Amino acid sequence: MSIKNHTSQAAGWLAAGLVPALLAPAAVAQEHVLIKSEEFRYEPGPASLDEGAEYSVLYGDPASEGVFAMRLRLPNGYHIAPHHHGQPEIVTVISGTFHIGMGEEAVREDATALRPGGFFAYPPGMAHYAYAEGETVIQLNSTGPWTITYVNDEDDPRKQ
Repeated sequence: MSIKNHTSQAAGWLAAGLVPALLAPAAVAQEHVLIKSEEFRYEPGPASLDEGAEYSVLYGDPASEGVFAMRLRLPNGYHIAPHHHGQPEIVTVISGTFHIGMGEEAVREDATALRPGGFFAYPPGMAHYAYAEGETVIQLNSTGPWTITYVNDEDDPRKQ
């Protein structure tokens, strides 16, 4: 690739706002993380999800500024009521089937079934809901501090 092409590519990244995001020191940890698949440890929670969910923070801290990665393990039949986030939600299905739907009303038949390797990314504020078919593990990547706001207050386990 010629210098001219590199310059054009860099100018395009700058125009798209990607260079500041790539160089932002707050978004990059100063440590590495390596976890073998058999070493994942899950604990009940988080408190923002109904009983039965388990989670494992792999990288970063969802409660603090910066990038984080977290896995959720959900039992068969688990339902996450309609909600939205203040940050982008970037998810990969690791195992099981994750049914994801958009909107403020959960309609299981309208949800899309994502199997291992399936992926979605939702912008902040997009209302969505989910169901797990079989024990399901998803990996959620985003930036903190992480928030979840349920469409209906009565669906929020923190308020029960």
